[in-house]
Amino acid sequence: MNIKPIHLPFWLGGALCLSPWITSPSALVMGFLVASLGWVPTHIPIAKLTKKLLAYSIVGLGFGIPLQQALNVTSDGIGLILATICGTLVIGTVVAKAMGIEKKTGHLIASGTAICGGSAIAAVAPAINADDDQTGLALGTVFVLNSVALFIFPMIGHALSLDQHTFGTWAAIAIHDTSSVVGAASAYGEEALKTATTLKLARALWIVPVALVSAWMFKSQSKKLTIPYFILFYCLAIGFSDLFPQWQQIYQGVFSLAKQALVICLFLIGCSISPARLKASGPKPLLFGITLWIAISVSSLSWLLLVD
Repeated sequence: MNIKPIHLPFWLGGALCLSPWITSPSALVMGFLVASLGWVPTHIPIAKLTKKLLAYSIVGLGFGIPLQQALNVTSDGIGLILATICGTLVIGTVVAKAMGIEKKTGHLIASGTAICGGSAIAAVAPAINADDDQTGLALGTVFVLNSVALFIFPMIGHALSLDQHTFGTWAAIAIHDTSSVVGAASAYGEEALKTATTLKLARALWIVPVALVSAWMFKSQSKKLTIPYFILFYCLAIGFSDLFPQWQQIYQGVFSLAKQALVICLFLIGCSISPARLKASGPKPLLFGITLWIAISVSSLSWLLLVD
């Protein structure tokens, strides 16, 4: 394969994403920088590769969901989980329309806010046939808020003297991505980390019904409903790992590979975003994401303090 010197940063960036030290947000930023400087090869079908790799990544992540443990931890809080997920999606639909946000972009941001950030966006995007611009804007919005949450949530928790369990529950509900949930909870305490991690993994199970409902919502009037089959394989992966726990080391290996593949996906998505496209979209997607984030953060914390 003949690699042109101008495209070398693209290949180096992709190779760096194989490293466990590169996080999802940094991969997205790195891809965006490569695209901004015109270093992305035009002959590579990035959109097609990204779509396939995203599907494989989501299936692999299913092997890291401890089904029974997650269900046990969330049995008492199922009402709050359902209320926040449904409430965020409904409010997101209304606010996106009021703000004039493009429908699919708004739905992706709302889905990421409601469930688990980038993973939810990655699962819902192909289900609604979102393009790279829409997916990239949603991911970028969520990752910016994730970075902020990682620092301010522990500060708020200490300021309000939240106990470990309350903070862990709040972090799992109000922070988008699992990585940021784990980071914020680990900074708060061991019990908070345990509560937040298991609850966040349980919320990730709702990717399945949300993706299926999303596919139905955005189906064309002239076409039949397209079922995102990788979501079904995601379910099978969760069930298989739960039925045959003796292969946990293999499952963890697959889960780790899937997480790394997702990082590569985010690099490729970043490569498809250009400053011109972001400028054309304006500040509305970020403002929309902040509005939803504040709504779910304040309402969930208020409820937790009320029932405590």
